[in-house]
This record gives sequence, structure tokens and C-alpha cells, in this order.
Amino acid sequence: MKLAPIIMTPAYRHGAQTPWGGDNLNKVFGKVIPDDRTGESLEMSVIPGLNSLSPEGEELGALIEKYGERMTGTEVKGEFPLLLKLLDARETLSVQVHPDDEYGRRVEGKFGKTEAWVILHAKEGAQLVYGVKPGVSRGELRAASEQGKAVEALLRRVDVKPGDVYFIPAGMVHAIGEGIMLYEIQQSSDVTYRFYDWERTDKNGNKRELHIDKAIDVTDLENQPEAAKAVDLGNGRLQMLHEKYFSLERWVDCENVLKADQRMFRVVTAIQDTVINWEKGSCELKMGQTAFLPADGYDLTIKTGEMLMSYPTVE
Repeated sequence: MKLAPIIMTPAYRHGAQTPWGGDNLNKVFGKVIPDDRTGESLEMSVIPGLNSLSPEGEELGALIEKYGERMTGTEVKGEFPLLLKLLDARETLSVQVHPDDEYGRRVEGKFGKTEAWVILHAKEGAQLVYGVKPGVSRGELRAASEQGKAVEALLRRVDVKPGDVYFIPAGMVHAIGEGIMLYEIQQSSDVTYRFYDWERTDKNGNKRELHIDKAIDVTDLENQPEAAKAVDLGNGRLQMLHEKYFSLERWVDCENVLKADQRMFRVVTAIQDTVINWEKGSCELKMGQTAFLPADGYDLTIKTGEMLMSYPTVE
């Protein structure tokens, strides 16, 4: 028997883990968040201790272990590759960078981290830190980072609005600005190196740990990309990204058949209400809900006002 779509219950990072977080995951999406500093809803996750769950309470990692490539796909080898989050930044996140796979494996024993963001909501004047300014040397970046506040002058900032898509390859310095909610698709990794945290302190006056040596090691000073440009696939489907680790589509005001693909899983997140029908049943995703679509699944008919769909890139 084929495997049906699985509506996921997220895990959350909150409180002291996300001191920059807020309560918009509840206000906007109706999620039952742990507290009013909940920065991340991990919609599809096999990170230990932060697994997303099926409606029956089974961890995604356990389901993958149970069903193997019927869940993940014949072309998805090794460890589960992707992690999907919704983020609420009431305050600006730390300035950070992630390693590539080679450095991550050698130094941390984990995947590196390449990611992408889709801006869902942004207050007037909201910005991202998106790289460092052209011409900044590694020595200048180190000296400024060790001093602290001086690093702010070296950061490249971009204005953002809802619907913008930004690709963040490993090695690119970045930070999410305050007043932004976004969708994040990334490699399944929690390796983050912080340069700077805006002189922020906790209630005891302590600053968060920084990782300046490792951050300097992995930073790519030359990367100066722009927001992604969509490719129209027809009938309301837009290809937003097609990169090494993942691909991302946006579906807008459409109804399409999505054929099962034995090579790979897919994951869909409703930005507006979305209905999924198949031979044996149907399910409805409310705004902000996510469904995992197993590789050995049914052909689906999906009707949506707007949704985002990510999947591993296979050739």
C-alpha cells in the first residue's frame, strides 16, 4: 500500500534558545507555542530532541527508520538531508555563518549548512544582513569581530518584503532582522558560528557564546548574491530555487496534479489554506501547517491559494 501524506506537528526552539523570538507563530499561524519567545517552529525535523511528529505522535526519524526509502526516496542516501522551519524574529538574530560539508564533517562531525529563506511577513523597513561589504579583508573582519560593535559597519544589508527569496550558501555571513517572519529550508544541521550578537545580554548580564575563530575560518568574503528570481513553470507553479541540496517551488492560486516520485520525498507548507486529495483520502492544511509527502506515495491533486514545496535536488 502506498504511503499517504503526513501532517506534521512541529517541535519548537524557544526561551533562552531563541532570545530574539516572539509570539507571532501563535498570532499569525495559530500554533500552540511554548512561550512568547518562540523563535522557531521545526516543521520537518529529525534533529535529536527536536523531531517533528506525525498525527499519531511518531517521530519523523522513527518513521524514516521504519519505512526507509519508501519515505525518503531511492535517490536520497545516507542521513536525512533537510530541515524545514518557520521563524519569528521579534528582534534581530546574531550575525552568523555556517560551514560547508567538508569543514562541518571534519570539525563538528555533522553536515554543513546551506539554507534559503522565503520572507512571509516583514515590518516596514525590515532588513537582512546578507554578506559582508565588498573589499572587506579577512583580517579586517577578524579585528572588527574581536572588538565587537565595530563589525556592524562591515555588514551588507538588504531591504526585504514579503515574497522575497534569499539563498544563503555555506560560508555566507547573515542575520535575520527584527520584524521578519520567514520560511527556511536548509540542510539538516544545527552547526552555527556566531560573529556578533548586538551586545545582547541575558537577565544575568551574560552575553551569548561567540565562535569567532571558526566563523572567520569558514567565511566566504566574495559571495554577493541577490534575491532569487522565479522561473514560471506554468499553471500557478513557480520554481524559486534549484540548488545542489534542495529545490523550492511556490504554488499560487492553482490546482495541480503532483505525481508520486519514487526518487525523493517532498514537503509542502500552506501559506494559505491548501487541500490535498488522493485515491484513498484527503487532508486540509491550514495556514502554517506542513505535510510530508513520502516518495512511495499516491498521485496527489493539490488545490491551494499559496503554498511552498521543497524537496532534495536529484538529477
